[in-house]
Amino acid sequence: MIILNLSALVKKDINILVLMIVTVPLAGEIKSFPLNETFRMSFGAPTFFFFLLLLRKMPAFLPGFLTGTVVVEFRMLLDFIMQENFDWTSSFQTHFPSFFFYFTYSFLFYLANINRFHHQTLMIGFIGFIIEILSDCVELIIQYFVLETTITLAALNEIIVIAFSHSFIVLSFFNMMKLYESQSRERHIRKKNEHMLMLISNLYEESIHLKKTLQDAENITKKSYDLYKSLDSLENEQMSFPVEDLRRQALKIAGEVHEVKKDNQRIFAGLSKLISEESFTDYMSVHELANIIVRANEKYARLLGKDIQFVYTIDGMHPQYHIYTILSIINNVVANAVEAIKDTGTITIDINKEHNSVEFRIGDNGPGVASKHKALIFKPGFTSRYDLAGNPSTGIGLSYVKEIVEQLEGDVTVQDRPEGKGSIFIIRLLVDHLIEKG
Repeated sequence: MIILNLSALVKKDINILVLMIVTVPLAGEIKSFPLNETFRMSFGAPTFFFFLLLLRKMPAFLPGFLTGTVVVEFRMLLDFIMQENFDWTSSFQTHFPSFFFYFTYSFLFYLANINRFHHQTLMIGFIGFIIEILSDCVELIIQYFVLETTITLAALNEIIVIAFSHSFIVLSFFNMMKLYESQSRERHIRKKNEHMLMLISNLYEESIHLKKTLQDAENITKKSYDLYKSLDSLENEQMSFPVEDLRRQALKIAGEVHEVKKDNQRIFAGLSKLISEESFTDYMSVHELANIIVRANEKYARLLGKDIQFVYTIDGMHPQYHIYTILSIINNVVANAVEAIKDTGTITIDINKEHNSVEFRIGDNGPGVASKHKALIFKPGFTSRYDLAGNPSTGIGLSYVKEIVEQLEGDVTVQDRPEGKGSIFIIRLLVDHLIEKG
């Protein structure tokens, strides 16, 4: 894993180096000549500084050497294109001091090890300010010996002012980039957390189903054992059918169901442990829960190739609710509405708290629920929807919702929308069953 990370960083540095070699010479042509006709001030310096800050593994003096070389060659190429009486020697003497600016800049950057101050932007700006002044001085000294240019105090003052402005520009872009990275990480973490919450919510829902099967297995075991005892009491009586065989079969059924129950108990214990360990919080504000439900079902709608708008409103002062209870109940109903809408439509989620109860109203403008089906939609296995191959849906979503709502001493009903198209599912729950107990 570490080798892969290093490889990715090196590859990223190479891409930055290529972009630097292309961009810096071009930025250098946005220039002015404040001191003399050979000493230039341009955007090449702040652009170069910015790219150096992006490098992670590559030693800074290598891109400094390459960039300095390309800058000199690029400026000589421009002279060749623009000047009628072009002289290679004269052009080289004019521009080669710029190489020493970039190489000195990168070498000092390397010595200062600026990346260790990655989270101290003011320190980065100050060091960059000093490095640019020293690099400018080296370039001026080279020009003094080669081109016999003059160095004045006013020129040095102007170098300081320009170096300060360049550092300010770089810091501004650098801080903007860090802000973008921070927001990008935040979005990534939020999506990851939402995915985890939905996953745990699904596990929570499955654990409820499993808990019910445990109760059913317990009842079947008891009934089988009672049958075994009843048959056992008939063993000594004169009967016309083989009581011993029936007794043995009843005991075998009881044993097999008991084994199923034990397996389910192990699965249930594992699910409960997983939910407990993965859950970084069990309670969340209703606004965050609504956002998660909407975003999850927007993705579900897109997956089904549907164009569905989601609108939600929240009224009243709400405490933090148990995440997995709300998600598993409300998400089932909203997902059901997504499936009901044919191609395009709107789903509304209205949440209102009054006194000690909270009401969820999930409406859609789909085909609605036929009158003859309203008494059946909450029955296990009932469905009126079939896929393209004619296979029915499982028909357990709404039955699960009704079962959990009733366990929480609430109620769930369905009615037609006032507009005449679509349905509204109304779920009322006691707040005390949804909040953290003190």
